[in-house]
Amino acid sequence: MKKGQRIALFSTLLIFALALLKAFVGHQFNSPLLVADAWHSGSDILINLSSLVGLKFASKKKSNKFPYGLYRAETIACLLIGALIFFIGTELFKEGWHKLFLMDAQDGFPIFPIGASVVSCIVATVLAVKQRAVGKAIGSQALLATAKEAFFDIFTSLFVLVGILCVYAQVPYVEGGIIVIIAVLILKLGIETAWKSIMVLMDADMDTDLKMEIEGKLRQLQGVTGVEDVKIRQSGPFKIVNCIIKTTPSLILYKSHELADIAENMLLLEYQTIESVFIHVEPEKERLKKVVIPVHDKNGLDSRLHPQFGRAPYFIMLNLSQGGVEIDSYLDNAFLDKKGHVGLNVVKSMIEYKIHLLFVSSIGEISFHYLKNNFVDIVNVDGEMTVKEIVSLYTANKLHPITKPDLSKRNF
Repeated sequence: MKKGQRIALFSTLLIFALALLKAFVGHQFNSPLLVADAWHSGSDILINLSSLVGLKFASKKKSNKFPYGLYRAETIACLLIGALIFFIGTELFKEGWHKLFLMDAQDGFPIFPIGASVVSCIVATVLAVKQRAVGKAIGSQALLATAKEAFFDIFTSLFVLVGILCVYAQVPYVEGGIIVIIAVLILKLGIETAWKSIMVLMDADMDTDLKMEIEGKLRQLQGVTGVEDVKIRQSGPFKIVNCIIKTTPSLILYKSHELADIAENMLLLEYQTIESVFIHVEPEKERLKKVVIPVHDKNGLDSRLHPQFGRAPYFIMLNLSQGGVEIDSYLDNAFLDKKGHVGLNVVKSMIEYKIHLLFVSSIGEISFHYLKNNFVDIVNVDGEMTVKEIVSLYTANKLHPITKPDLSKRNF
């Protein structure tokens, strides 16, 4: 915000000095075109003042009266900028149309008006580059809008320079025709700037690509089974995000809040232009569950449960849904020859597959807490049952979750 205010104030002072220079030279050396360009620069002063005022309000701290801040003051300023640009375009169009049929006589070579136009081109180039860089850095609509206007000022000054030479050479229509073309481009810019501001104030969906990107990042989080209703509200230079994330229905309340905090902090760290994130967590009612069961062998649904989770030679991975069960793949236990924390190493390798459910007869303390911290449900199964029997009992709600680890198996 401070950067935006500084560049807006600097631009205002510099354009004001430039407008005085062009007005003085144009008046002293009988160059009505340069005087008109000075009025054009004077209009830019109002635009920069609007940007400065908007950024000043937007930088104020939140209060009880304005709990969401005054960020939209910058958007209102941007709307005003669009209206002013439109006004400049209409006035310039009128002047260009008038000059199509009027030629100004010149007494001598206009060296000072040409010099003023060259200085105007250089100053406009420096300002445009600086305003665009700062506007992108802080996400300021107003500064980006004034940067576009400054880029137009470069061409305006160049065309004014050409017009001055054409007037000296007594070439008809060129001066007025160039000004009319510039006026049309400025009118287009004014309409686009004002329209975008109106859309922002009406909370229109302005950034579909960012919405899809946010949805994709949220889906990658462990514990998130779905993302819905992502909404992005533009508020001045910042964005406010609202969305719903789905998770397992068995997740306890404090873990749901923890998952929401993880998601919110991730987005705030990833995107500097996002000021606030509001995430609502809901249980997933109907979804595909990725299930893991430690087994003795690779015998499909007839594979039998292995009683020791960390020492099972294989793990069968299933996709479980209301439509039934299907085998996804088998995982070989690559840690059988290890001595310590075998179960934890197995769990870490499984987490990468974003599993939702684990069936075991018992599980050690470290593995238990690691699974729970990654939002994996653990269900207790006794005996040497087959995978088919386990799934049948689970779908009939005859199995119960493991709520505490087996302290005798700290490493498994």
